[in-house]
Amino acid sequence: MSMAELSPEHFLWRMEGDVAVIKLNRPERKNPLTFDSYAELRDTFRALAYADDVKAVVFASNGGNFCSGGDVHEIIAPLVGRDMKELLAFTRMTGDLVKAMLHCGKPVISAVDGVCVGAGAIIAMSSDIRFATPRASTAFLFTRVGLAGCDMGACAILPRIIGQGRAADLLYSGRSMSAEEGHHWGFYNRLVEPDALENEAIAYATRLAKGPTFAHGITKTQLNQEWSMSLDQAIEAEAQAQAICMQTRDFERAYHAFVAKQRPEFEGD
Repeated sequence: MSMAELSPEHFLWRMEGDVAVIKLNRPERKNPLTFDSYAELRDTFRALAYADDVKAVVFASNGGNFCSGGDVHEIIAPLVGRDMKELLAFTRMTGDLVKAMLHCGKPVISAVDGVCVGAGAIIAMSSDIRFATPRASTAFLFTRVGLAGCDMGACAILPRIIGQGRAADLLYSGRSMSAEEGHHWGFYNRLVEPDALENEAIAYATRLAKGPTFAHGITKTQLNQEWSMSLDQAIEAEAQAQAICMQTRDFERAYHAFVAKQRPEFEGD
């Protein structure tokens, strides 16, 4: 399946070589999500699992901000009037976006500038790698609108990244985490100046895209699955996963390149 010609209605999409670049496109509102953009992002990440022409994904900022979460007027207001069945359909749909990101089979790098709150913080959290600018401000602000901090997998995923106590602090208080704090805690892998953020994220994604991409998909799968395994199960799962990777042509290419004292050129098969 090819996604090079994808033309989404509710966000920006472009290809930089083998790297897909996604941007929310409401910069005048700091890029809030709507029902439609949630659904279209979910469907796009689901399709990425079958897209051979996309090797990595960058979820970038737009207009100096990443994402301001669910739109107050287009999501929050309508939800107040919905019944339980309708509300559950919405919350399951938002969770399905996280599932789709986790299962898309590609490394996802978020490039976070400015506001990154609510569902925007969840998108960053659900990425594999996170770059940020020094002015990035990240908040899981669900309690500030009267909701629980356990939204879209936050209580499962965030503690794995920054630790239980730090996650509890952010999820109970809804306070903003500064870029420096996020970097110190390991939420952000790297701090980058604003004018270099997107290019540096794309450059990093491009390096991954030039690597053994089938094996990268296996790595992503194991990173997501092994939290629920015992150590013995994890070691066995990795033994099987690595045996599969040893059957790839990329593994053979790496061997022949090493013997020839050359850099391997991986092709993802």
